[in-house]
Amino acid sequence: MRNVWHPERNEIEVLSVMSALSDPIRVGLVRVLSDGHERGWGELRAPVAKSTLSHHLSVLRDAGVTRTRQEGTRCFVELRRDDLDARFPGLLAALLSAADATDVGAGVGLAHDTSVVPSRERCAPARSPRTR
Repeated sequence: MRNVWHPERNEIEVLSVMSALSDPIRVGLVRVLSDGHERGWGELRAPVAKSTLSHHLSVLRDAGVTRTRQEGTRCFVELRRDDLDARFPGLLAALLSAADATDVGAGVGLAHDTSVVPSRERCAPARSPRTR
């Protein structure tokens, strides 16, 4: 299994998080993941190509918003709620409240038919930590 890079809690930067959350698709992904469940990438639906969805998930991971776990050829993603709440108290709650009120990211969701086998997408390539 290949390890993907995630910033440690103390390495998550507010500007990186805000930049990652500046796209409605990524906000929609956060809304979907805010239920606390880890999701397979194949379970996620968005009005974009799979390669674009992969890019959005990589941006969220690199910013420290999500954590990706690879199991064989499948990838799973979860929201790093505890890390974000500890690092930036109230930020995630405010984002989710505003997104719900204005329906930002409403086109993103989960596959309707859970009996369908999720696609076996590979994880997006991990980026190495940025040098400062």
